[in-house]
Amino acid sequence: MKKNLYVLLKGMLFFFSFAIIGSILPTIPSNNAAIWRFGAELVPFLLIISITLIFCIIDRKTIHIFNNIFFNICIGIGVGLIWLLIPTLILILTGTMKILKVNYVPSLWLWIISAFLNIIMQELLIRGYLYQLIKENYNVITSTIITTTLFTLMHGGVLTYGIIPILNIITMSLFMTAILEYTNSLVTPIIIHSIWNIVGSIILGSVSLASDYPNLLEVNFLGNKLLSGGLCKLEGSIIVLIVNVLLFIIFTELTRKKFKRSN
Repeated sequence: MKKNLYVLLKGMLFFFSFAIIGSILPTIPSNNAAIWRFGAELVPFLLIISITLIFCIIDRKTIHIFNNIFFNICIGIGVGLIWLLIPTLILILTGTMKILKVNYVPSLWLWIISAFLNIIMQELLIRGYLYQLIKENYNVITSTIITTTLFTLMHGGVLTYGIIPILNIITMSLFMTAILEYTNSLVTPIIIHSIWNIVGSIILGSVSLASDYPNLLEVNFLGNKLLSGGLCKLEGSIIVLIVNVLLFIIFTELTRKKFKRSN
């Protein structure tokens, strides 16, 4: 009972410290949309790093980020491209996704950096200290369930769009957790998540970020909503759900075999 209360209070303190402080901190004022968005992502990025460091120092805990860095970067790039390109190519080849035009995006590099900061923030918040805290006091399954629930609630906008977008968010989080367990490094899910958000949204225009993020390509999704994703675009497609489930199964099995060999 004491352990349950201890983990609950510490987890809530970590999560709500970020949520409450983040809600009152000012952003960088600017009339330039790219600079304003950069400030809006920089503040929570610095906040989650600060809170994570404080909690890790208090607990004398280390979050595995840079383990086997080159190998994990390569895995992240490879898996991230596979994850995004398979559904994208299927939708293009079936005529479901059509590229209409190329837009001019001022300060494209700054938009990309802003999206990258947001991804690091999300991964540190969900699969960083909090995930490790629950895992060490309970087990991987409990930690995965709790952090996946939080990750889904953080993307609560999809809850009004139907079951497929919700399942895509859930299975995406499960897949990210599986690859975290396989690589034992937060770098890999960060890179995979980055490819999905940056290439999928800012470049391809097929993934949704905050409404002010621009798209280099103007795309249109046609046909059956089950395939096209409807208003959610790629994130609402059943193709993404299938790919998510397959990747989750693959990396869960690879992790199981890795654990078996180590014992």
